[in-house]
Amino acid sequence: MRRGISVAATAAALALAVSACGGEDTTNQSAAPAKSVDAAAVSGEVTWWDTSDATNEGPVFQELIKDFQAKYPKIKVNYVNVPFADARDKFKTAAQSGSGAPDVLRTDVGWVAEFASLGYLAPLDGTAAVDKPEEFLASPAASGKYNGKTYGIPQVTDTLGLLYNKELLKKAGYDAPPATMADLKKVALDVKSKTGADGIALNVDAYFLLPFIYGEGGDFVDVAGKKITISSPQTVAGVKIVEDLIKSGATVKPAVQDSYTNAETAFKEGKVAMIFNGPWSNTDNLGGKVFKDNPDNFGVAPVPAGSVKSGAPVGGHDYTVYAGSKNLDASYLFTRFMASTESQAKIAGKLGLLPTRTPAYSAAEATANPKIAQWQKPMEAAVERPWIPEAASLYEPLVQGYQKLATGGTATEPMLQDVAKTYQGILKGWSL
Repeated sequence: MRRGISVAATAAALALAVSACGGEDTTNQSAAPAKSVDAAAVSGEVTWWDTSDATNEGPVFQELIKDFQAKYPKIKVNYVNVPFADARDKFKTAAQSGSGAPDVLRTDVGWVAEFASLGYLAPLDGTAAVDKPEEFLASPAASGKYNGKTYGIPQVTDTLGLLYNKELLKKAGYDAPPATMADLKKVALDVKSKTGADGIALNVDAYFLLPFIYGEGGDFVDVAGKKITISSPQTVAGVKIVEDLIKSGATVKPAVQDSYTNAETAFKEGKVAMIFNGPWSNTDNLGGKVFKDNPDNFGVAPVPAGSVKSGAPVGGHDYTVYAGSKNLDASYLFTRFMASTESQAKIAGKLGLLPTRTPAYSAAEATANPKIAQWQKPMEAAVERPWIPEAASLYEPLVQGYQKLATGGTATEPMLQDVAKTYQGILKGWSL
């Protein structure tokens, strides 16, 4: 597959782009010296909850566990794959009860502040888990901080991009993907009328609304001003684009249940030309009918720009350690190993997931996967999310509203006004 840019250049671009996303750059804050522990003498068991895709990603992480246990034969790792959709509530229930929580959790970046504020996570500064923090990209590093302490070690970073079927777009008369939201609608309608396939499939999920909202200059909240902005004119304008895509027929009639799976399946089977998704879907897509034997047909581009900008949320995952773990030293060593440059490079090479350490981008295993370089441009449009304890709770009210919008049960303005009222119950003392 042809590669237009070097992965070394990608690393520099990602570092620059993510550090410019906003928020405090915490990567150069010096951690307290790690306490002296003889790693070779550490023994015990570590239970790790992996929330990655069990079919496509889980086996690679299990390979890394074998490598860890070969290096630390006195430590046994119990691997448990927990569905991502269930993990947040399952961990909170276990941590609150003090029974059944894992020693280490693969934690969505949006959960770290919440778990830390509840006292469920062990602070990691001064432990073996923190290794060469200056190597981490700024935004992933910031996601692991709460009240000036480190609670998460970045595993992978990501954002949303526009994934597209090059052949379908070419049949519709386009050699390049749409660069604006207006173009997105036109291209989608042309694909539908000229190819027999659908133009775009939407994932009816609040996270996937963010590119439309960011594109018009909107957001869920204004953290600095402690203001709820989900019903602001900018946010309304962004969601109206989605409403128009649905009403115009430019998108497949959205499925409320299993919309992510439905959109992903339609895309990799060639039934739809475009979707919004992230680098975690690379392996799944490349195994699909229309890309398996023709990987060059799989295109990745930044999300189309609204009237203000092209913007998609910074996502990713961190390694966190349960505060009640009985095996802290072993958990710190496991976290350190899994977040190392070598481990991240292996994950990048085999899965196309984006590292959080700058040196990993130039490692041989990472450079062997051309998808890493293809995500450079989408990452340059990444927007840092608010790392506040309430962040994860803001999605469900919007999901419910989006589902009503997608099925014609409401319109944009009243839906967002209802969501804003719900946010007032979550964000105590914040204004509208």
